[in-house]
Amino acid sequence: MKKLILLALAGAAAGCTANEPVQMSADDESRLNAELAGYEQSGPPVSCISTRDLRSNRSAGEGAIIFDGPTRQTLYVNRPAGGCPELGAGRALVTRTTTTQLCRGDIATVFDTASSMQYGGCGLGDFTPYRRVRS
Repeated sequence: MKKLILLALAGAAAGCTANEPVQMSADDESRLNAELAGYEQSGPPVSCISTRDLRSNRSAGEGAIIFDGPTRQTLYVNRPAGGCPELGAGRALVTRTTTTQLCRGDIATVFDTASSMQYGGCGLGDFTPYRRVRS
């Protein structure tokens, strides 16, 4: 019985640790690097961003979601800990929030825009800001 309790406590403690982003494939990492060409990280990752400041989103494979900021100068990269189904042609990302912010831990669902079929979902991670580099 003691072993069972200790095992349960160890499992609960493991669930409280910070999750690292999913390891991206080499192809997905290359896609992300191509998307970020001409940009540099402009600050530390933040846990929430205002939904007013987001124009659109796209994915770089299943390991990263790129959110376009309020201007073409700003991007936010989100790397969900468990990955996220890829956004491609005819797919959209839907989030449900109770505030005006999108935050780490919010659930995003990927669905087909024609059939409304869900492909899956993911828990969002931190948002890393990037700013376009002036040449």
